[in-house]
Amino acid sequence: MSSTRNPARVAGFWYLLLILIGPLRLIYIPTKLFVHGDAAATVNNIAAHEWLFRVGIVSDLACAVILVLLGMALYRLFSGVDQNLAILMVIFGAIMPALINFVGVVSDAAALMVVRGGDFLSAFDKPHQNALAVLFLKLRDEQNTAAEVLWGIWLLPLAALVHKSRFLPRFLAVWLTLGGIAYLTLSLTGELVPQYQSTVFAYSQPAFFGEIAFMLWLVIRGARPPAVGERPLALTPDG
Repeated sequence: MSSTRNPARVAGFWYLLLILIGPLRLIYIPTKLFVHGDAAATVNNIAAHEWLFRVGIVSDLACAVILVLLGMALYRLFSGVDQNLAILMVIFGAIMPALINFVGVVSDAAALMVVRGGDFLSAFDKPHQNALAVLFLKLRDEQNTAAEVLWGIWLLPLAALVHKSRFLPRFLAVWLTLGGIAYLTLSLTGELVPQYQSTVFAYSQPAFFGEIAFMLWLVIRGARPPAVGERPLALTPDG
């Protein structure tokens, strides 16, 4: 079935790109370059691997664009199921997270500016410059913690759409709902009791894989929403 007749595969393609590119700045670069509790080592690593850090900035810009394209592809897939839920999905899952990505890029650019030094930054000694660079990086972390609210909320209307659609299996709806609740819990933990955030993240891992399962279903199996007036067929006995 072509992508024109199977819009789920278009959405799955954008979702796949997002999952492949997103971890670069979110996971790989912090693990590779940032040294917890050592501002000087972090700044030296960024200076030594400036190109990698810049690639991370570009990857975030790409993810912002992909988020919008993914939102529109999912809207095309689900708008006939429930337009109001589909609009909520696009707002919370595409538009608002994309804007936060652009804001996060500004924080990273500011950190890189401090790492490179020069100009007015000569008014600060080196330890102060290191602390300022790490401050911008920590600000970016706080933006990610806040964004986890959106990462969770958007999965709830998406799960409802999957459940109501009848052209996708309902176990995905349950898994996406659990993922949404897990993200919300993780964000609230980070804001209220951040010392427990790592523990919550570790226990939430299985719930987060729901998005990967959803993406793989879209890419491999696809789905075609029924035409107007056509009765949707359930994929499973409980679908």
